[in-house]
Amino acid sequence: MILWEIFAIAGLVFLILEMLVPSMFFLNLAIAGFITAIIALWINNWITLTILFAIFAILSIAFLRPILIKNKKNKETETGMEGKYIGKIVKVIEPIDKSSGAITIYDERWNARADVEEPIPAGSEVKIIKYDSLVLTVEKI
Repeated sequence: MILWEIFAIAGLVFLILEMLVPSMFFLNLAIAGFITAIIALWINNWITLTILFAIFAILSIAFLRPILIKNKKNKETETGMEGKYIGKIVKVIEPIDKSSGAITIYDERWNARADVEEPIPAGSEVKIIKYDSLVLTVEKI
C-alpha cells in the first residue's frame, strides 16, 4: 500500500470516530491525516511522514480545537430554545398530565407535560420549567 493511502485511510478512520464520539479531538487527527496524505504524494519516507503527522496533529489540537469547541458552544447557545421559553407563563389549551397535554405560545400549539397527580385543566396558566426536544414540561402557577 502506498504511504499517502495509509494516511488518507487514517484520516477517514479518525473522521468516522469523530462522528461516533463528537469531541472535536478526532477531527483534528483527521485533518492531520489528510494533510499528511497530501504531503505523502511528494515525500516517500515513512519516518518523515510519521513525524509530520505528529506535528500536524499537535498543531491542529493546539490551535484548531479551541476554536472548534468555542464555535460549537456558541451555536448551542444561539440556537437553544431553553432561554427563550423557560420561565414563560402560557395558557393551557388541552388538559396536561404526566404524559400528554398542550399549551399555546405565540398562537402556536406545543406539546406539554407536567409532573402532577391531577391534570391541569384547559384555560389555566402554567409556567414552563423545562424544554426537552418538542415537549415542554410545565408547572401550575
